[in-house]
Amino acid sequence: MSLSKTDIQILEHLQRDARVTNQDLADAIGLSASPTWRKVRKLEEDEVIQGYRAVLNRRKIGLNVMVFVRVTIDSHSEAEARKFEAEVTALENVVSCYSIGGDADFLLQVVSADMDAYADFAMSVIRRLPGIKEMQSMFVLKEVKGMAGLPMTGNVNP
Repeated sequence: MSLSKTDIQILEHLQRDARVTNQDLADAIGLSASPTWRKVRKLEEDEVIQGYRAVLNRRKIGLNVMVFVRVTIDSHSEAEARKFEAEVTALENVVSCYSIGGDADFLLQVVSADMDAYADFAMSVIRRLPGIKEMQSMFVLKEVKGMAGLPMTGNVNP
């Protein structure tokens, strides 16, 4: 997909503040309100913008532990991988899941209230997922930089 310089500006602004009014966004990028609105709608229709959400402080809502879990599954058949993916997708405490290359098959990002809650979740839920061969938990000691948006530099087409 080809993104214009204006599209990039819109995306940068919306990643910083998705609640910005259309008029304020238009003023910031140097367009009038109507073309700005049309450009935003087009980015939504093209699924460049997939949604809008509030960024929450996990600790303020009682999720004090973050863990990355490397998972290796027994079988590498597509059916088994899809079954595992479907099960993981339904787990509320798994906030992201990636199929990865290397010595593991999946990387899960898990949040929980405390270490005891994570231990219960890991042993009674994750370990029971279909096809689990091995899992390794890596505990976050300090969140240095969380997801703040995607980089937009270098994405503009002339």
